[in-house]
Parts: sequence; structure tokens; C-alpha cells
Amino acid sequence: MNVASVVQMIAGLSWLLFIGAIVFAVTQAARRRSFKGLVTLIVLAGVVALLLSSASAGLVFIQPDQRGVVISAVAAKGYREQALQPGLRWIIPFFENVITYTISRQNYTMSIAPNEGQVFGDDSISARTADGQEVLIDASVIYSVDPDQVVQVHIVWQNRFTNELVRPLARGIIRDAISQFGVEEVYSSQRAVLAQQIQDEMSRKLKENGLLLGDFVLRNITFSPEYGASVEQKQIAEQQAQQARFVVEQRKQEAEQARQVAQGKADAAVIEAEGAAEARVIQATAEAEALRQIAAALEENPDLLTYQYISKLAPGIQVMLVPNNTPYLLPLPSLESATTTLPSTLPPSTTP
Repeated sequence: MNVASVVQMIAGLSWLLFIGAIVFAVTQAARRRSFKGLVTLIVLAGVVALLLSSASAGLVFIQPDQRGVVISAVAAKGYREQALQPGLRWIIPFFENVITYTISRQNYTMSIAPNEGQVFGDDSISARTADGQEVLIDASVIYSVDPDQVVQVHIVWQNRFTNELVRPLARGIIRDAISQFGVEEVYSSQRAVLAQQIQDEMSRKLKENGLLLGDFVLRNITFSPEYGASVEQKQIAEQQAQQARFVVEQRKQEAEQARQVAQGKADAAVIEAEGAAEARVIQATAEAEALRQIAAALEENPDLLTYQYISKLAPGIQVMLVPNNTPYLLPLPSLESATTTLPSTLPPSTTP
């Protein structure tokens, strides 16, 4: 409760007191009783009620989200050129009155759904695209009164700007914008561009009429059943084509993977064969080198072969005496470990 309301309430009580005093005085006069003391009370109550009524008529409290347009009988134009700002304000009692306008944001929705918009039923915007397709647009316009243009809004539109300005302006601009785009652009690639174009044009038009555009929301776009079915079939075909491309790509990847596995196995076989061949070469080289060294040793010491042969004989034979000109050594497993003397004509040869 603000000060103006309190003063108005006190003024009302004063008038009740004034009327009550008059009624009581009349009652006393009817009973032929003295009411001289009531005259002063009646006069005082009347003066107080009149003063308080005048004060309450001159005090106006403007809310923070409001601006006041003063209609004045004493102003040259019939109104004050400056709107009243928030707070407790004073006007000339009985010669001026105030009409308040909210400057907070308001929402006007036009929707195909019956209960979503300000108009009950289908209030969507029917428009045709550049290629002749009919579309239904759901949209919301968020706007507010320009605080600096409140007086001008009152003069031009008063309280009719919602239904007589915002609604027809939005519907006309949307239709004009839709007609510049093809149907596929409307619902896909150019939708954001379309919404921005509508918002820019609406902002300019509303500002010319003392309103500010807060935001424009392109809520939904509905197509005719025939076009909707064709779009759905096209999307299904595109999805099937995409699925086919995916399967082909998957098969390519599987084939590439199999090729890489086969290539890996082949490379491993080649590496294994090369390793085996290299090992065989190393082994052959080692064997050849061993044979070369054996041949060199035998060349330097021919009896080495005989010694190796004897060392491989049965372990029971320790010493064998043979003529020194005998080219062969034969194993004698029946001989015991002993010393045998050959004829004196042959020189003895002892082999350990």
C-alpha cells in the first residue's frame, strides 16, 4: 500500500464521519434536542474530508514497471509531454488524471495449438514459399513499450497496440519473409537466416511505433500433408543410401584389414625364410671353415688322424704296436692291456 492509497482511505473515513455527523444532527433535530455542538464537528469533518480528497486526487504512485501519461485540462495540448516516472508524483487535483502503461515485456503468441496463443484455436500464420508450397508458422513476439515513447504510444494507439499493431505487423512481415525462400530453405539451411530477417524487420517497424522488440521466436513450421509425406520419403531414402554407404565402407575396411593380415603373414613367412636361409648360410660357412682348419691341421700333422682314430677305439685297448710302414690301424678288441714285441727286424712304434 502506497501513500496515495493511505490518503485516499483516510479521506474516505473522513467523508463517512462527515455523513455520520450530519445524520446524527438530523436525528437530534427530529427529537427536538440540541445539536449545536455537532455543527462544529460537521464543519470540521467536511473540511478535513475535502482536503484529504483533494490530496488523494493529486497524489499518484507510479510503480517501477510503469510510466504515467498525464491528461491535463490546463495544458495547452491536453496532456503533459513528459510521462510520469516511478515513485510518488503530484498532479493538479480534479484537473488532471493519469493513465498508466506497463513497460515490462509482453508476449504475443500465434500457434496452431488451440490453447497456446492469445487467440483460441488455430492462430498459426499461413504463408507460401518462393516455390509455391504452403506452410503454417507458429511464432512468438516478445515486446515492450518504449519508456521514452509512452506519451506517443498513448496518443496513437492507447491500449490497442497489441491487437492492432503487434499482431497484424508480425503476420505480414512473416508472410513477406517466407515468400523469399524456397520450402527446403525454410525448414533446413536458411531457417536461421529467415528468423533473423523477420526479427530485424519487426524491430524496425515496432520502434517506429514506440515499441521495443525483445525477441522473436520462430516456434514451429508445419507443412501440408502431401509435402510432409514427400519429405519423409526423401529422408527415408537418404537414410537408406547413407546406410548402404556405411555398409560399403565397412566392407572396404574389412577387406583392407584382411589384406593387411595376409600381407603380414606373407611378410612374416618371407622374414622366416630369409632367417632360415641366413642361418643355413652361416652354418655352411662355419662347417666349411671347420673343414678348412681340419685340412690345415692334417696337412701340418698327418698322424693326427691316426691319433683320432685310435682314441675312438674300445677303451680296453690302451697300447697297440704295429709296423711303422703299415698304412692302416685295425681294432683288436680281444687283446688285453699289454705290451707286444714285434720281430727285431722292425723298429717298434708305440702309440699311446
